[in-house]
Amino acid sequence: MKFRYISDSHMHTDCSRDGANSAMMMCESAAKLGLHSVTITDHCECNAYVSEGYDKSIRQSYFETRKAAAAFNGRLAVYSGAEIGQPAQDFSAAEDALGSCGFDFVLASVHNVKGKEDFFSLDYSKESIGDLLNRYFDEIMEIIEWGKFDSLAHLTYPWRYITGEHNIRINMDDWLGRIDCVLNALIKKDKTLELNTSGYRQKLGDAMPNMAVIQRYFDLGGKLITVGSDAHRWADVGAGVEKGLEMLKSVGFHHFTVYENHEPEFLPIS
Repeated sequence: MKFRYISDSHMHTDCSRDGANSAMMMCESAAKLGLHSVTITDHCECNAYVSEGYDKSIRQSYFETRKAAAAFNGRLAVYSGAEIGQPAQDFSAAEDALGSCGFDFVLASVHNVKGKEDFFSLDYSKESIGDLLNRYFDEIMEIIEWGKFDSLAHLTYPWRYITGEHNIRINMDDWLGRIDCVLNALIKKDKTLELNTSGYRQKLGDAMPNMAVIQRYFDLGGKLITVGSDAHRWADVGAGVEKGLEMLKSVGFHHFTVYENHEPEFLPIS
């Protein structure tokens, strides 16, 4: 490996509806690759918290993660986390999940805006892209104001589907103001931005957010950044993380961040 510390702070096990493998298998893959640490962040979609069983699965995820942490002690640092989706659509669900387990790390994300399906499922011939993105950024800002998370996941998630899957070009210049508002709010609240490397292995072909946004975050004074593969199967554990670290180094970062008990640990990019 090119870097001394490789840590993957975003991955899903079979405790997520779209996850394929157990925590043990995900951690075994990470250990074989020589990773320093992993954080398991199974999905908890607040807008379907009880109806789709996330109230139970997120607790099971925590239990399985703690078992894996004990099993891999000395080989791999394993942290417990959760990806809290759409917390602004049901803050009580988000807070129930967060209060149920002693997570080390919490990602916040928006996969769908209120009243709409996941960006993955939308028929964009029937949607206003501008309206969707404005609502997306509105919800992100509401989550940052709420503040009960550590890192904001895959900031440009809608691009993965609108541009990556449907080849609809979005003029990024039109959204720089909204992105700046998000980045400044994160910095003001001492919250972390995630560099999500899953886009490298998808049709989007780029990180979420991309290098221009990461550079802007750095230039505005952002110092806290986590890196995650968003793996949903053992074969993708750590995927793209080294490439992500290379990007961070080229932008000017000397460290990236891993969380234990919600406290940031700064690992050198070297």
